[in-house]
Amino acid sequence: MNALAHPEVGRFINRHFVSSFQKVATFRIVGGQKQGGNVAAYFCAPDGRVLHGIAGPVDAATMLREARWVVDRVRDAMEAHRRDGTAFKVLFRRWHAERLRAEHGLVVEPAAFDLPGQEEDGALTYRDPTGRPLVPVLPPPPVDGPDVTFRELKEAGASAPDATVAKDKRGRRWALPTQGRVHQLLSAHALVKIERLYGSVFENILGERISTDPVITVGARAEHPTAVCLRCKGS
Repeated sequence: MNALAHPEVGRFINRHFVSSFQKVATFRIVGGQKQGGNVAAYFCAPDGRVLHGIAGPVDAATMLREARWVVDRVRDAMEAHRRDGTAFKVLFRRWHAERLRAEHGLVVEPAAFDLPGQEEDGALTYRDPTGRPLVPVLPPPPVDGPDVTFRELKEAGASAPDATVAKDKRGRRWALPTQGRVHQLLSAHALVKIERLYGSVFENILGERISTDPVITVGARAEHPTAVCLRCKGS
């Protein structure tokens, strides 16, 4: 069941957030059902800076837990640093680094300042098929190494179905689930605008190609179903 359709999740999201959505990857609609592609959810400040994210579909309990975490942390950060935007940002990055250590057993150093902005035509800029720049690459902070007190948790996580590989500063490879990679990324880039962050989540974490192509729909009731491109003329 769609997590956002759960009544308790819906009430909490509607009370604390203004929701919107955008297609950024390739998928098809077959018989009214979405096929392919992936999803990501971003919890943002009113100006579009990303506080937290969820990569991939999750159940209602997970969505509610993460949404509550964001609301609680915003309240804590505002109480501590209401008039200091830099300290507010660094605090969120530290919280993501702490969750990465506590839940996935890996240690990173949260970024205390932002790297200089990349040029639109830089070599690491994502581009659509026409060559138009889409979103920049945002490198996650390097892994310092494992927290030895969480080694058993770390080894258990290596067999997780969504585990991917992260390298530490010595070149050692560690299995890290998708949500762990989100915490790793946000340890360096929390409070970055969503338009600069979403590409890193979709391409680097979810492995999805960013695409501006329209949705392809396959008619389920037609005797001979055909693919229809909304950008093309004619049938």
